Amino acid sequence: MNLILLGAPGAGKGTQAEVICEHLNIPAISTGNIIREALKNGTELGLKAKSFMDSGALVPDEVVIDIIKERLAKDDCKNGFILDGFPRTVPQAEALDAMGIQIDKVIDIEVADEKIMQRLSGRRVCQDCGASYHVDYKPSKAEGTCDKCGGKTVQRKDDHPDTIKDRLHVYHEQTEPLKDYYEKTGKLTIVEGQEEVADTSALTLKALEA
Repeated sequence: MNLILLGAPGAGKGTQAEVICEHLNIPAISTGNIIREALKNGTELGLKAKSFMDSGALVPDEVVIDIIKERLAKDDCKNGFILDGFPRTVPQAEALDAMGIQIDKVIDIEVADEKIMQRLSGRRVCQDCGASYHVDYKPSKAEGTCDKCGGKTVQRKDDHPDTIKDRLHVYHEQTEPLKDYYEKTGKLTIVEGQEEVADTSALTLKALEA
């Protein structure tokens, strides 16, 4: 089964990709990971991507698409794959179609913006050991102090409310139109994100059978 996972930043898409990966025994392919792998291996496409990244520019669609195409040609994708983080825009989805890659299902993990703001802005990470906490769901025993090593817990820049708002704005503007794009093909299934990860996972696995 060839799948695409959609969802706003903080919707728990990566976790659901892992759940499907284990359930179907197919690789979860993250665009960021592929580009990092191509850079590490020094492939021709990796070096091309590096030239843009070194100059501070975004890697153009055509280079990202070629890297995806190269990855999907590998043996472990013969029985299917999960695309996480690609396509991000309608032009990228059109390019995927033009490559002749058949997508069987698109699952969109839906979580309200307010809930995402609460989830992400409440995260705290230990500066020393990397342990993670949440001010509402998993607070440390002493505020600002890691239970494991006694280090200082801080809010990452990515989790600052202003940064989250910017990321959500980009998602709604550039990526959300993909829902309409795939709904027209009859491939879109929406999964409502739940409070408990296990409950979202159960709905995601159920959506695979629909």
